[in-house]
Amino acid sequence: MLQNTGKLAGCTLFITGASRGIGKAIALKAARDGANIVIAAKTAEAHPKLPGTIYTAAQEVEAAGGKALACVVDIRDEQQVVAAVQKAVDKFGGIDILVNNASAISLTGTLETPLKKVDLMLGVNLRGTYLTSKLVIPHLLKSRSPHILNLSPPLNLNPVWFKNHTAYTMAKYGMSMCVLGMAEEFRGQIAVNALWPKTAIQTAAMDMLGGEAIGKQCRTSDIMADAAYAVLSRPKDYTGHFLVDEDILKEQGVQDFDQYAVQPGHPLLPDFFLDEAPENLVEQMEQHGATPAFKAPSSSSSSSGGPIETTFVAIRGVLNEDVVKLTQAVYQFDLSGPNEGVWFLDLKSGAGQAGRGQPPVKADVVMTMDSGDFSKMFAGKLKPTLAFMSGKLRIKGDMALALKLEKLMGRMSKL
Repeated sequence: MLQNTGKLAGCTLFITGASRGIGKAIALKAARDGANIVIAAKTAEAHPKLPGTIYTAAQEVEAAGGKALACVVDIRDEQQVVAAVQKAVDKFGGIDILVNNASAISLTGTLETPLKKVDLMLGVNLRGTYLTSKLVIPHLLKSRSPHILNLSPPLNLNPVWFKNHTAYTMAKYGMSMCVLGMAEEFRGQIAVNALWPKTAIQTAAMDMLGGEAIGKQCRTSDIMADAAYAVLSRPKDYTGHFLVDEDILKEQGVQDFDQYAVQPGHPLLPDFFLDEAPENLVEQMEQHGATPAFKAPSSSSSSSGGPIETTFVAIRGVLNEDVVKLTQAVYQFDLSGPNEGVWFLDLKSGAGQAGRGQPPVKADVVMTMDSGDFSKMFAGKLKPTLAFMSGKLRIKGDMALALKLEKLMGRMSKL
């Protein structure tokens, strides 16, 4: 675990959704420094299915060495937020740090999402984050080490993260857009950053999404608490960053990440929005006994190209000028089987491009194979050289360039 340094001693943190889960873990980490914690959450009475209340969380904060103020707050209600902010200022003399942790989730498609759920997600994730930030910022501007930390993902515009749960993605990205805008608006005055986990975190929400067996594929909320502590200990000119917990802790010298695992040594489930395709997340959850509450539509119901289109969406997500400079080749894929068709990968010009149909210029390498083997190849489950030697892949063109593609596939399979 990341050691406490005392840098948050005497600081006042206003944390939304801090009665349980990641929010409470961040509160306890700061409390060990002797920080003041405002627990702004809805749960005042014990919930039949969810652990903890604002009052039990306050008791834990004080037991850890901090001072606590428990406030009943639905961040959709402006008057409740106004009242909680004023109570915090009256009790602790100001606010130094805002952690926008409260969030609502429904991983459902457009036709399956009731408008009430849409309003809830937009109201909590987007509007609630914006409202709380707006009301706390005047106090942050008086602080010597002001921070806003939103628990929200990088703004990944890969369509796979929209197609199965558009409303949730819009709402969650709304929190990230607050970071993008406010970091620039208050640059030099307030540090505004986002933090997101690399893997699934064991919380009540995750249990609902994946069932009881999901836990062993998760890390504990301690990793997010340590990462948040590292960010909040930095000066106010450290701003505008979209951070991943494991990356920030590696910068702090942490090397042992098994200490954060619910079941050390067990394969971990990557979190959303970090370019692991949703279909792969579902498959991994099921392989290890979990029961996902969400599933992407089957490829048979889609006219967009099914798994091949999904693969090319992932490919487009990693293309950049550096990859193009290293490869300098155009590839054509002639696929047979259930998802037959012609696809291309242009790694010769600009930042690269990929998609269905003939390449814009003559291909340097033409690969002919079954569509199922193609998917395995780009998932890292079948190496092109082995596919070629076994007769599953026919290559026409420069073999050296074909080998370059194998290196790129190796890099993609690790993302």
